[in-house]
Amino acid sequence: MSGTLQNNKKIAEESNLTALMNEVLAKAHELGASDAAVSVSHDHGFSVDVRMREVETVSFHEDKGVSLVVYFGQRKGSASTTDTSPAALNTVVLAACEIAKVSSQDPCFGLADRALMSQQHPDLDLYHPWSIEPPEAIEQALACEAEALSLDKRIINSDGVNLSTYRFCNGYADTHGGQGFVRGTRHSISCSLIAENGNGMQRDYDYTTSRRANQLVSLEQLAKSTVARTVSRLGARKLKTGKTPVLFSSRVSSGLMSSFIGAISGSNLYRKNSFLLDSLGKSVFPEWMRIYEQPRLLGALGSSPFDGEGVPTRDNVFVKDGRVAQYVLGSYSARRLGLQTTANADGVHNLTVDENAGELQDLIKMMDKGLLVTELMGQGVNGLTGDYSKGATGFWVEHGEIQYPVEEITIASNLKDMFLAITAIGKDINPNISTRCGSILIGQMMVAGE
Repeated sequence: MSGTLQNNKKIAEESNLTALMNEVLAKAHELGASDAAVSVSHDHGFSVDVRMREVETVSFHEDKGVSLVVYFGQRKGSASTTDTSPAALNTVVLAACEIAKVSSQDPCFGLADRALMSQQHPDLDLYHPWSIEPPEAIEQALACEAEALSLDKRIINSDGVNLSTYRFCNGYADTHGGQGFVRGTRHSISCSLIAENGNGMQRDYDYTTSRRANQLVSLEQLAKSTVARTVSRLGARKLKTGKTPVLFSSRVSSGLMSSFIGAISGSNLYRKNSFLLDSLGKSVFPEWMRIYEQPRLLGALGSSPFDGEGVPTRDNVFVKDGRVAQYVLGSYSARRLGLQTTANADGVHNLTVDENAGELQDLIKMMDKGLLVTELMGQGVNGLTGDYSKGATGFWVEHGEIQYPVEEITIASNLKDMFLAITAIGKDINPNISTRCGSILIGQMMVAGE
């Protein structure tokens, strides 16, 4: 599709969605709402799955949605629909208003402050449609699988290759003057394999994700890396129970940062459901650590010009010199805590953790002896106490070199202790997720095995 045609289509779509949002806001006002906010979404795409040289599924989707929040003073009501017909929109507005009329009053209810609103937002280069059609997608998926199955005789089976592409347009408008659109694309290919030798079978996977199709890892490289990951797990052993350094690879290290962000998020703080209550200004990490967000990085997976309340995003520093510098807040939680929104009503965008070390191999040498974790299982994080316990697989390291794969182990500690025990963070950022954090080396954890 030519650039001019794409631009005309974009203008037409946004014009239609703007008219729809204005119509919904007007209806809410007619029914007595003092304020209202409406979100609209339109996304479409397809995915293909192949396994053992056969096509398993081809799935198309196209979804539209409208979500409305209304306020009658300090009473709130909400409703949503996937039907954008006039009758359905009338029903949604009426339902939201009726709910608001019977809801309890809350002095913290309301839109984000009017002074924060804007209708001018930068283009963050997030929209790059892939012209691929299902027949070509199937051909590429089959080629990736065929390449993987041919590389090593120990690969005995395929658990499938998936190729997907979709594009979306999300709009927001409210009665405080906020309005804007976010258009984006996301493309991905994943490969999963099964390997076998005399010691049993193992499964592993790899994937590549990007907003631009030409920035995806090549099919050959994806096949090669998936094979390497899978066969490297053959002959996995258990470990004896004991304390040891643990290195979280960048494939899993983002989970630690997600637990931290959850602990300083307003909804958990005002409910007193966090192990980091009253942590502003307190040392939570080593003094060299800095954790922040970069919501307006061009083309990045987590970028957005405004948050879920229409507040323009901004660079926020959550940890400076190891101390909590600010919380993660939307308007409601900020009011509950007597603070100001940080433009994080829908979470953090492009969370970033500065590194102080090199690549993964450098951290392995630094650890010298310990456990390298490459996969985690379970939900074993207690947000109230910070207790941490998860099943893990990975590799045992000695003399700064990987010795053998390990499985059926559990790693445990408390997040407060883990954060303070971080000794190094690598620069090996996982490009397939929005959290920009390398591998994390923790000085000591309990490892339960045999």
